[in-house]
Amino acid sequence: MRFNKVQVAWMGNKSAMEAVDRSQGEVFAKVTHADGAAGYWSLMVVHKDSPLKTLDDVLRARASLTLGLGEPNSTSGNLVPSYYAFAQNKVDPTKEFKRMVRANHETNILAVASKQVDVATVASDGVERMKIKMPEKAADLRIIWRSPLIASDPIVWRADLDAGLKKKMSDFFYAYGRDAREKEVLKTLTFAGFVKSDNSQLIPIRQLALVADRSKLEADVNMSPEEKAKRLQAIDQRLAELGRQSAAAN
Repeated sequence: MRFNKVQVAWMGNKSAMEAVDRSQGEVFAKVTHADGAAGYWSLMVVHKDSPLKTLDDVLRARASLTLGLGEPNSTSGNLVPSYYAFAQNKVDPTKEFKRMVRANHETNILAVASKQVDVATVASDGVERMKIKMPEKAADLRIIWRSPLIASDPIVWRADLDAGLKKKMSDFFYAYGRDAREKEVLKTLTFAGFVKSDNSQLIPIRQLALVADRSKLEADVNMSPEEKAKRLQAIDQRLAELGRQSAAAN
């Protein structure tokens, strides 16, 4: 998208944030889920036979466990659990487990089901799709942690597209899912359709990313106190501005 090789993409929120900031991206729609949920969740899953029952169990035993973490730009596989499950408990998932591997949601699900990793972070809609695609594998999973709700994945286009083309695409997406064939297509993805959205849905993701940056800054022992204070102040000012934007959007 940055080099205009792709003009429209369905992305996770973290990737969409990068597209908006670096690739002239603009959110114009988001998916709606078949169960009526306004979004989805980051999950931590283990094999159904695992002795691990809670997030606390995972954190206590982390030095002896293999963790399947999502890809770096994954919202539900990496950003959200890195903050809510790990940073809030002062744990670095990239350093404090016996072994950490990164993969997409389906790979992490299959790795847990086959006991190749002890615990993994995945998206709730990824688990729902696995129930359709490979129900026997999904049956081997047990959820031990669930994040706060994450806004549904957005559809992003380049902001400089022709206005007439934008209208054709938005009309297509907003109307998709009305006939039987389209409903069947969406059913396989566990979606109900698409609704209008905009860049404001990325505000919570921006806040999470800034909080993660703030934690890293605070832990940096090589930076001078003056430089650290300056950078922390800049982050706090940005967080305050995002807070105001969030209040206005709601």
